[in-house]
Amino acid sequence: MKYIYQSLLFFFLGGMLFTSCKNRETGKSPSENDTVVQADEDFRPDFHFTPKSGWMNDPNGMFYLDGTYHLFFQHNPDDNVWGPMHWGHATSTDMINWEEQPIALEPDENGTIFSGSAVVDHDNTSGLGDGETPPVIAIFTYHNAEREQEGEDDFQTQGIGYSLDAGETWTKYEDNPVLGNPGIRDFRDPKVIWYEEENKWIMSLAVQDRISFFSSPNLLDWEHESDFGQDLGGHGGVWECPDLFKMEVDNTDEEKWVLLVSINPGGPNGGSATQYFVGDFDGSTFTPDESIANMGEEHNYWLDFGKDNYAGVTWSNIPEEDGRHLFIGWMSNWQYANEVPTETWRSAMTLPRDLKLTQQENTYRIVSTPVRELEKYSTEGISESSVEIKDSTSLATSADLDLSQAEILFEIPELQEKKYTFSLSNEKGDVLKFGYDHGKEEFFIDRSNSGLVDFNENFANKISTAPRFSDAENLEVRAIIDNMSIELFFDGGHTVMTEIFFPQQAFNNFSAEGDNKFTLENLQINQIN
Repeated sequence: MKYIYQSLLFFFLGGMLFTSCKNRETGKSPSENDTVVQADEDFRPDFHFTPKSGWMNDPNGMFYLDGTYHLFFQHNPDDNVWGPMHWGHATSTDMINWEEQPIALEPDENGTIFSGSAVVDHDNTSGLGDGETPPVIAIFTYHNAEREQEGEDDFQTQGIGYSLDAGETWTKYEDNPVLGNPGIRDFRDPKVIWYEEENKWIMSLAVQDRISFFSSPNLLDWEHESDFGQDLGGHGGVWECPDLFKMEVDNTDEEKWVLLVSINPGGPNGGSATQYFVGDFDGSTFTPDESIANMGEEHNYWLDFGKDNYAGVTWSNIPEEDGRHLFIGWMSNWQYANEVPTETWRSAMTLPRDLKLTQQENTYRIVSTPVRELEKYSTEGISESSVEIKDSTSLATSADLDLSQAEILFEIPELQEKKYTFSLSNEKGDVLKFGYDHGKEEFFIDRSNSGLVDFNENFANKISTAPRFSDAENLEVRAIIDNMSIELFFDGGHTVMTEIFFPQQAFNNFSAEGDNKFTLENLQINQIN
């Protein structure tokens, strides 16, 4: 979404003045002055949610009701860096075109409002409804900065708020917090679901290096059930933002439970990322599948192997007839999120994704693809049934379509022991590379020369890589670009990589190259409007 501002923003980065219009000192246009580069509003995505102004991180409290998807998010409305957390709010009828709403939850005497979730209490188990309208209940973490500064460990507690007008306005529960802290520093991010088998609510809570499960009949009184994960999965940092839900295994009648857990640091390519576990849940205890439990240090169950998809969770109250598990993540990384070269606004969300669970050999893996609603914004641009690639071959330029908001799809038949590289580039010499090295069975994204990269030493210090989980002879690639982001879905979403970038000028060329000749099939490059 783009927001038009009456005044232009100027800021310094690494000693260079950036502006998206004419240089104020020389009055020259970008073609006349090669120091002029993109900045701020130029980077704002067109079809990913961003706040109009201020800082944003984790998505929170997402629910669907009466034809509307609600997205809440960690928000600092008064600055472009992390600070006193509020719950921002946006709504959409299709998860692509968002309208920002007034702030939903603000800090109070109990603390600032950290991450959490929201549910529709259809049976009014909480008693907070009016007898006519099922209340929407938000469950969130209070963060008491004063107690933290005093050296106390119990500064994070869980509170609730409720809405009787479908999330438009909120009232905090008068007896907050509903779940106190036993003296643990990291005690946060409650994600609540209804466990139908026993008619109770289940809360998954991030507690240091594990997930604690609590149960409640009414969302007000909580009892500890069990803990999971102290010796399983990635443990490079603190566990955060859990999400527990049941899924059908694709093309079978089998059902399994999935537990998402974000971790910071400890991601596969550095910094923050989201791992997952597949297993069974009996209303009290989560038991991981044996193949995942035995992975040890080779744990590679990551929802996204790129550096910029974190803290994502799923929407609640999706109608049974829809049947999808709809997910969205924060498109940044804690290594550099506070320093990226935007000033008016900071951070975007990923595209919403449809998660499916598949069985592969002796294990289970999540496959994710962009939601089908994106298709209605896609306009066909370039279509070729077969293209021969020799040396470096240009496949599209800005004369064909705007590569800043585009979807690129193609297949590589009969993979060979070679490296396949695809590039987005501009006349400034910026280039973003991605591709597949079949000799290593490894995907990659290289943003080391993608434009503005020196604002943080961790942003472009290494090439991100990801394993291939498919053994198909053909490789399917789907790339979605939106001004400052690329989301790559390989093999139909079996491996996913998301990363952000900040080119000095918009990329205006898409090309391919390989160690020797190869062929692309079913090339489709669409404009996304």
